[in-house]
Amino acid sequence: MIRAETDTDWLLVTHPDHAHLAGEFADAWGNAQFARPEPYDLIRHAVYHHDDGWLARDAAPSLTPAGKPEAFTSALVGAYSAFEEIDLPSYLQVRARATAEAAQDHPGAAVLISMHTVNLLTEQADLESIRPEHRAAHADFIAEQRAFQQDSMARLGLDPAAMQYGFEFLQGCDNLSLIACSGYATPRALRHRHPDQSGVRRELIATPVAPATWSIAPWPFRTADLTFTVPRRSVPKAACTDLAAFRAAFAEASVESVTIRLRPA
Repeated sequence: MIRAETDTDWLLVTHPDHAHLAGEFADAWGNAQFARPEPYDLIRHAVYHHDDGWLARDAAPSLTPAGKPEAFTSALVGAYSAFEEIDLPSYLQVRARATAEAAQDHPGAAVLISMHTVNLLTEQADLESIRPEHRAAHADFIAEQRAFQQDSMARLGLDPAAMQYGFEFLQGCDNLSLIACSGYATPRALRHRHPDQSGVRRELIATPVAPATWSIAPWPFRTADLTFTVPRRSVPKAACTDLAAFRAAFAEASVESVTIRLRPA
């Protein structure tokens, strides 16, 4: 779940809906300055499906000990700590499921999803927050994912350099979607520098310019102004007195289409 809030409500976007928005960003990518990454179909599938492992958990969401919906928030953009407010064993199950399910339909895309997972659990994670009894499981999971990546790339004949950029592209689209879905309110460089047509890597800055509207500089997309929609549920904070009440309120919440706009700086 991706969580924002008002004074009275939690505003919730599921991980798969956030990933679909990231996929739409990928579909819009490409112009005279920035080319689409290749192999595009493989990379596109990974972007759209990198959070499919959350389907079951987001269908039956949980509360944190503080009584908030378990979720990624704007506070975690660029500081991916606390493993999205869920316990580490549950988090590993979700991430393993995302890779395994992708591998059934698109083994190459599963490699990128696995690379994304490992990055979240190493470079971006607050490793000091791992409880001592979970550290062996974390280390074993990382080793298994890296072995899967190496074996799959060798078996499928995938180019490591292309896969590295596919992973970076996935994270750039994912990051922009998290910024939009969480309502991140200050300028933010997207994850990784992205190569332009000449091969020069460029830092892309997303800057909020109006409600649910961000300018992007330099502009990597096909058309000058873009509009997207993402489904979102509003759950009253007063309904979070216990897990059963929260889940009932979530199930009964109407789904609104929130408009997200991107424009050149």
